[in-house]
Amino acid sequence: MSTQAVARLKITLDYVEPLVMRRIEVPADIRLDRLHLLLQAAMGWETYHLWEFRARSLRFGPPGQDFGFGDGPANAEKTTLQAVIEAAGAKTLKYLYDFGDGWEHTVKVERIFEAASGATYPVLIEAKGACPPEDVGGPPGYAEYLEAMANPGHERHDELVQWRGPDFDPDDPHTARINAALVALAKRWNRKPPAKKKTSPKA
Repeated sequence: MSTQAVARLKITLDYVEPLVMRRIEVPADIRLDRLHLLLQAAMGWETYHLWEFRARSLRFGPPGQDFGFGDGPANAEKTTLQAVIEAAGAKTLKYLYDFGDGWEHTVKVERIFEAASGATYPVLIEAKGACPPEDVGGPPGYAEYLEAMANPGHERHDELVQWRGPDFDPDDPHTARINAALVALAKRWNRKPPAKKKTSPKA
């Protein structure tokens, strides 16, 4: 039996400060719709909005995202990370989330290697920075949010504290929460189908 290939990915949220970055290891043959769920969990998003992967001229998203016009992305359920890397001839993808706020992520395949014996994937290797709040307004809105939260005299400080609470820490990636989410996904995806019950022959 061949050994499973694993990809180490570095995911960076573009155009924001402080740095929001994750390193994760995933099966190289993971379907792109599952990779979407994995990135949501690793970053800290809440799967509210539309999304898309891009690799050079190739585009992949959930089925039906062409809204009936026929020019939308290919079905992410029907391809894998490894297949996209080979088809695009590139080891860097873009992951877009929430077309209104316009969050762009750079997903770089840092290396591909054989899975460790007995290891379960996906797994978090490194995390830096907190995920911005959903619907904060993209990178410009997030910059204003951080400025207002840090300054009680800012005209929007009270409004934003009431919206999301007073305790947002942009430097805390909530590693324990990420690990728990990845463990839950690993259990779901690696669950074996229930064994079929044996039926007794009729007399």
